[in-house]
Parts: sequence; structure tokens; C-alpha cells
Amino acid sequence: MTILVAYVPRPEGQAALDKGIEVALSRNEKLVVVNATSGGTKEDASFADVQDFERIQKLLEDTGLNAEVKQYVRGKNAVEEIEALVQSLPASLLIIGLRKRSPVGKLIMGSVAQELLLSVSCPVLAVKSAG
Repeated sequence: MTILVAYVPRPEGQAALDKGIEVALSRNEKLVVVNATSGGTKEDASFADVQDFERIQKLLEDTGLNAEVKQYVRGKNAVEEIEALVQSLPASLLIIGLRKRSPVGKLIMGSVAQELLLSVSCPVLAVKSAG
């Protein structure tokens, strides 16, 4: 089976990646790190750039894991891309990062993490960054 990490270039994305590496090593499973965004522009805070990918690739190579990094920028939202990937792998576990949000932020803004928790067909592990 495969462990899937939903990565964004923020502290919560790094926390998800760190936990994904830990779990994949302990279970001896393949690890797939995915960055999915509809935009792919520098203004999109979820878009991982070349430097992010190089750093992640090096980190994964150093662990010795069977791992790969994917990026989807095809106009679909992150939830759609990750749901499809969970089904196609199939994934044994999805790991996502959470960030602190204000009560108003929770009310007004939709949450990718919440949508993933409610919609994917595999277990989901939600982690938060130390900061």
C-alpha cells in the first residue's frame, strides 16, 4: 500500500511530510508526496516551487524510502486531485497538515483539510506544526 502526504509549502505541510516519512518508515510502505493546486502561480500560497521540490527530493532520498513527489496544477481544486489519487494508488493513509484559524476564518473560508477529512475513502491522519 501507499501513504499519501498532502503537501503545501508552509509549516503545516512540513509537519505532514515529517509525519509521512516517519509512518512510511515504520510501516515499510511507499510514500507519495503530492502538491495540488488549481492555480500554480507565485501568488498561490499552496504552490510548491522548484526549490521546495528539490529540498523534498533530497530529504526523501536521504531516508532511503520508496518515495515520489507529484504536483498537479490542472485547474482542479486540491480536494478533487487528492481524492482521485487516493483512489488510484490506492492509499492506505492520507496525512494532512492543519493550521490554526480564527473562529471567523473557520466560518467564512472553506477548509481543504475539512473537505478531505469528510470525503476521502481511506483513513486520514491530521497533524499540526509545532509553531
